[in-house]
Amino acid sequence: MPSLRHHRVCELLKRQLGEAIRREFNATETGLITVNDVVAGGDLKSATAFISILGNPDQQKRGLLMLEQHRIRLQGLVAKAVVLKFTPHLRFVMDDSLMRGNKVLRIIEELEKTNPADTQPSEDEE
Repeated sequence: MPSLRHHRVCELLKRQLGEAIRREFNATETGLITVNDVVAGGDLKSATAFISILGNPDQQKRGLLMLEQHRIRLQGLVAKAVVLKFTPHLRFVMDDSLMRGNKVLRIIEELEKTNPADTQPSEDEE
């Protein structure tokens, strides 16, 4: 089980990486890039950043490509803000959990529309 320090470091990496991305990338070119979570290895030498990109599909592809191309610069910016023995090697992964969550909510709404709940109490409830 990860320690409290490990959780704190992951949260700090998430905040600093998000701030670095906000400063370095133009949202009109790459879409709005947000860092949803950062999961670091036990030794803190590697970290996976789960990101989402709001924008059209072209902006999303360009945003992910730009993150990969500027990975070393982003690692350097994070290293200046978060002092650790080793700077974690960053890896970027698209996080589609928001889209999946929205899809589930839409399905639930459709089910509620097709099967409206009875508002009258049944005989057992009286």
